[in-house]
Amino acid sequence: MTSAVGKVGKVGKVAESLRERVPTLTSMPLPRTVDQRWQAATYPVRELAAPPAGSGLKPVLGDDGPPVVGHALEMMRFGLDFSFSRYEKYGPVSWMGGFGRRIVSLSGPEATQIALVNKDKAFSQEGWKFFIEKFFDRGLMLLDFGEHHLHRRIMQSAFTRERLVGYVGQMGPALRAGVEAWPGGTRPRLYWALKQLTLDVATRVFMDMHSPGDAMRINRAFVNTVRAGTALVRYPVPGGRWSAGLRGRRLLERYFGETLPEKRRAGGDDLFAALCTATTEDGDRFTDADIVNHMIFLMMAAHDTTTITSSAMAYYLAKHPEWQERARAESLALGDDVPDIEALESLETLDLVMKESLRLRAPVPSMARKTTKDTEVLGHFIPEGTLVGVSPTLNHFTPDCWTDPMRFDPERFAEPRREDKSHRFAWMPFGGGAHKCIGLHFGSLEVKALMHEMLRTFRWSVPQDYTARWDYVSLPVPADGLPVRLEYR
Repeated sequence: MTSAVGKVGKVGKVAESLRERVPTLTSMPLPRTVDQRWQAATYPVRELAAPPAGSGLKPVLGDDGPPVVGHALEMMRFGLDFSFSRYEKYGPVSWMGGFGRRIVSLSGPEATQIALVNKDKAFSQEGWKFFIEKFFDRGLMLLDFGEHHLHRRIMQSAFTRERLVGYVGQMGPALRAGVEAWPGGTRPRLYWALKQLTLDVATRVFMDMHSPGDAMRINRAFVNTVRAGTALVRYPVPGGRWSAGLRGRRLLERYFGETLPEKRRAGGDDLFAALCTATTEDGDRFTDADIVNHMIFLMMAAHDTTTITSSAMAYYLAKHPEWQERARAESLALGDDVPDIEALESLETLDLVMKESLRLRAPVPSMARKTTKDTEVLGHFIPEGTLVGVSPTLNHFTPDCWTDPMRFDPERFAEPRREDKSHRFAWMPFGGGAHKCIGLHFGSLEVKALMHEMLRTFRWSVPQDYTARWDYVSLPVPADGLPVRLEYR
């Protein structure tokens, strides 16, 4: 038995190593001519649905793409370029085939505002259920209207200023120890180092978990559940992403369910304890099932988006060393103490770089919705029951809102320019409306604390001709793991 367990452990380590070094099928390098032909392929343009007679509305135009898979593979492979080409061809409202469905895409500030402000409640969170309900059942993002408002009110007590001060106090030493453990004079794949470090912080600050073995199992489970949402084969075929996601969900449910009674009894300063005791002024509290569901969702949201944001910042700071030096000077000026919340908030350069990195590489490139009734967006008719993807991606590059939008320019967020104020939905990496990310301040503080520790410990660089390629299979990550040259400062 011991021998068998050892073999399974070795296989797991090999699989983990391969996953870190081998790109996904959709991000593997192909001859440029193949990519060009793929992107240039055309398909019959059709109407999504005929508008009601006499309504004066226009039909939504689009195309199915290749048989069965639709445009799913193309979207995963080409990311931003795919979004740009669809917008250029069809405008801010269009549809495409993907995952066996027809999906309407809303892009640009005006179209996304209509769906996210959602004045007539025509857009529900049901769209997320198609992609991730099996893995993040009844997470905050999947709840609608009155129920969502109630759960958000309860959860808010876990993200008060007082709680954030405590979280920063916990994450600071963990981040410092983690960064200082990295070896200088090496060429690590930085994305994976950051992913492991943010997981360590999440498991400590969110769950007060200190066991490396448990943390590794939780990490694999989260990775599998996140990636399962965009599986093309949406059935538990052995070895498939959907099947792995279901196993990951079951593991997470068991872990949180078994740990919950003690957490309710003992309390603590971590997020898990905060959710166990969270209560509104009216006495509303979460059930055990609510806490398990919200913890699984919050761990995913915090861990993955923080890793993506810090990776993007590290990449742009490597490509623009003058900004790295400017940010480093501010960090060193804080002295050697682990920064508290006020110190982190004073790091203005990191704040500018973070906002610009979030603009160029939004961690969540699309937000799913489903229409609850017949509705219209910018004069286009969308029938009830339509799956909708609300994309912040193109908002971040709209020439009407941004000067030279393809260029890395953190100063665009500084006074007096503030180009992010050009439209309410010009910059929306945290979403918008009633479902705007509840943990955005926590996430921003963690990213700044992480980058601060990197700046005070290392300098890092990439070759001048290096350009990161981003993998959009689930959330955007560097396809090659972001190899950098890491040197002690």
